[in-house]
Amino acid sequence: MSRPMWIYILLLLVAAYAVICVGAYRVHRYFVYKPDPTYTAPQDTALENVEEVKFKGHDGVTLIGWWVPAREGMPTLLYFTGNGGSVAGRAHKIDEIKRAGYGLFMLNYRGFGGSEGSPTEADNIADAQTAYDLLMERGLRPKDVVIYGESLGTSVATQLSLKRPAKALVLEAPFTSAVAVGRLTWWFLPLRLVMVDKYKTISVIDQVSVPLLIVHGRQDSVIPLRMAEQLYAKAPEPKQMEVFPEADHNDLYEHGAFVTVDEYLQGLDRKAAGDGAANTKKPASVEAAG
Repeated sequence: MSRPMWIYILLLLVAAYAVICVGAYRVHRYFVYKPDPTYTAPQDTALENVEEVKFKGHDGVTLIGWWVPAREGMPTLLYFTGNGGSVAGRAHKIDEIKRAGYGLFMLNYRGFGGSEGSPTEADNIADAQTAYDLLMERGLRPKDVVIYGESLGTSVATQLSLKRPAKALVLEAPFTSAVAVGRLTWWFLPLRLVMVDKYKTISVIDQVSVPLLIVHGRQDSVIPLRMAEQLYAKAPEPKQMEVFPEADHNDLYEHGAFVTVDEYLQGLDRKAAGDGAANTKKPASVEAAG
């Protein structure tokens, strides 16, 4: 007795879905990463006093970062970009950070801006640690370093902050996980199985032990504000979150986000100075006895 036609149709649909899932597994990184591989030297931009630094990743791959020394007494931002473009495409951000006196080391991930290789989450995290260690070799101390992430880089930055000490962690337009972002478009795929690079920030944000600042745009059309709110709710103190009502995903600096970052970091310095002064005071009983 032949099977009903609907069974054959169902089997065909299941097979087609399985093929789509296998294909998605093989090419998912194409959708996660959108690099501009073009090599651009700092002197090819309008920026001045920016040094190109070439260094080796853990497996010998040559990576490129752009380095700006800090003004005396100012911290350095160890900056991890989003999933697209290259460091050269952030020239306007570099200029604003530099003019404020901050140091900066901005990494071109593998496959970005002339760096060799192809990006993966595991390599990005390993390369972030190598970049941090490079700053230590250049004479910086952990209290001189602010770990800073933008979009995809917020997960890299958060994971780095669990492995290396720093002054603070700043997250610009963060997301809970790459799977959650992917579901906004590819809701019909089993992304937990398909995606290897999951960037599950929501799973580790509660382990952060440095002061945390989150900045996000209310109009963000790429990463919904609710994801930043979920991260903020789960993160431990001390923490602060600033939402910019008119900002989208890529224009936070145009709406004053770095001004907020600057004020926040200066506030940490004032608090540290105040705590230091308080700790140098003699106990009241000693003062009375003197």
